[in-house]
Formats: sequence, C-alpha cells, structure tokens
Amino acid sequence: MPVRLIIDTDTAGDDVNSLLIALLHPEIQLEAVTISVGNVGFEQQIENALYTIEMAGRSGQVPVYPGCATPLLSEWVAADYVHGRDGMGDSFFPKARQRPEPKHAVDALIERIHAAPGELTILAQAPLTNIAAAVIRDPSIAAKVKTLYIMGGTYFAPGNITPAAEYNFYVDPEAARIVFRAGFDIRLVDWGLCVRDTVLDDADLDDIRRLDTELARFYLQVNRVVRRFNETVGIRGVTHPDSIVAAMIADPAIARGWQPCQVDIETRGELTRGASVITPAEYAGVEKRVEKPNAQVCLGADKARFKALLMDILSRR
Repeated sequence: MPVRLIIDTDTAGDDVNSLLIALLHPEIQLEAVTISVGNVGFEQQIENALYTIEMAGRSGQVPVYPGCATPLLSEWVAADYVHGRDGMGDSFFPKARQRPEPKHAVDALIERIHAAPGELTILAQAPLTNIAAAVIRDPSIAAKVKTLYIMGGTYFAPGNITPAAEYNFYVDPEAARIVFRAGFDIRLVDWGLCVRDTVLDDADLDDIRRLDTELARFYLQVNRVVRRFNETVGIRGVTHPDSIVAAMIADPAIARGWQPCQVDIETRGELTRGASVITPAEYAGVEKRVEKPNAQVCLGADKARFKALLMDILSRR
C-alpha cells in the first residue's frame, strides 16, 4: 500500500523536487500540502506549490492549505538569496489554475489526523510552525500520526544559516522544540547528511539535462539560483535536503541506517539560537541525558539510488 502522506512545506528550490516525488511516485499517496512560513514570501510559496502540482499533471487533485505566515515568536528570516526572489530560480511562473483551500492548514492537519488515526505520515520540510501550532491546539494528534519525517537541524555538522543552526530550526526554534517534545514518532534527516550524500554535481545535472523532458527542464530552471549560491559556500552542485526525505519515504532502502537519539533545540543561546542538540541514546557522559530517545536520526543516504529515483520521476512528463 502506498504511504499516505501530507507534506508541510515552504515551497522553494528543493521543496519542489520533494513535491514532484510525492506527486508522481507510486509508493506515495500525497493527500494534502500545507504551507508554512519559510524560504520566500508566504503567498509566493502557495503559488509555487500550486504550480508544481500542475507541472506534475495533478492539478485539482491535491489540496493546498495555507498555514502560519509568521513564526511563533521570532521575526521571519527569508532565504530568497538562496532560491531566487520567487523561490523558483527567478522564473516567475504564471499562476496555476488550482487555487488554495480556504481552510487553515492547522485545522486541516488536526481534522485529517483524527480522521485517519495511525495512518498518516507527515513530511515536514519547512520551519515547524504549522506542526507546533497544531500540537498547541490539540496535543493528542502526536500519538495519532504514523511517522513524522523532519528535515532540519545538524548532527556533527555546521549550520547553513549560522555556524550553529540549520535554516528550518533557526526560523522558528520554539516551534521545533515544541514538536520534538510532543511525542511524535520522529525520523530526522539533517543538513549535514544533505551536504555529504545528496549533492548532484555538473555531471549529474548533465544526465538530467539529457532526459529532455518537461520536468527535467523544470528542475534545472527551479534549481539554477541555488546552484550558483552553492558555489559561493563551497558546494559544487545542487543540494537536496527535502527531496532526499521524500525519496526515503518512497524507497526506505535509500536511508543508510537510523540512530535513536534525544533531540532538543536551543531557544535562548546568544550565538546558538536554533541549534539542534542531538544526543545518541548510548551516550554515557558525566551527565546522562538520554532516558528515552525522541527521534531516529538518519546516518546516511545512498546517493546513487536517490539519483536514480529522482531521474525516474523527472522522466515521467
């Protein structure tokens, strides 16, 4: 049976690739998309999700629910310098035919989780504001979500927004802390894994270009600004922090092991706000912090298998 999935996203760059996998892979049944504060302007993120659904040939089939447009407490921090002003490589695509739903994402999440207890998987690939707001409204949902996959944080790696913090957790650290303490069955994929195991270099991008499909051209256009940005920070290629998680959901063999850990988020540090503090369950320091792990942290990814899956998706249209 396909995985019944909801994606919570701040649609820009690789969020788009993740949506394409979820929309087109036979092992995933994408049931809804919720939009969170994040990469670029909130209304633009909604349009980006709708346009991606249209590009996948699924217009009108997957509802898009706008959610929280600002973090719980922090001021919003944009990442348009990474993904382009529109989050789509400065492409400024036309509006899709499909329009967003009037219902708020938090209400949609709560209703859908209660309607299918133990059956829904959520992929959170944005700041965790929507998920946290849903938990604040109804704490009982945590036990009713089958698995919550989260892209965020760093595990023995520097951040991508500050030396200590990854973007999703930095934008709303209070939300991240709430979610990790809520009792979800969490699987975490961190930024460090993305840099180690998901970068597609120029040779890989040439392989995608040779597909010469509408989706391959769409991928190259959406990711052209992030490709140039990555060069400025020493990464030679396109990073895939979100689509690697969607790929793991579609094909669990892409993940190379999971480690039970205690994960918490720094919310007060003068220099470390938004940093993820990840302690392996077997940690035996002077102060033993881990009594019960609250997340499984991914240890690595099969890049070749991921690339093959992505190319298969991009070859479909």
